[in-house]
Amino acid sequence: MPKKSFALRIDEQTMKAVEKWAADEFRSVNGQLEWMITKMLKDAKRLKKEQAQKKESTVQKIAPTTNKKKETIVKKATPTINKLKKDK
Repeated sequence: MPKKSFALRIDEQTMKAVEKWAADEFRSVNGQLEWMITKMLKDAKRLKKEQAQKKESTVQKIAPTTNKKKETIVKKATPTINKLKKDK
């Protein structure tokens, strides 16, 4: 399905929160907003079943890569975190 562009006015505090969440999830801000909107539509049962399934399959394809990236970052950061804990 083609995507439609639109302008979004959002307060600075909310935008910063979305940017941080997107960074934590290794997504773009646009991808994060799309994920949030899709999730809310699914939760409210306002997304047609076939649309929800297409979105879900796309998320499943992306999620394993994201989880691997998170695991790699955690593995790299763990020794530093442990050292900092010992130094305290």
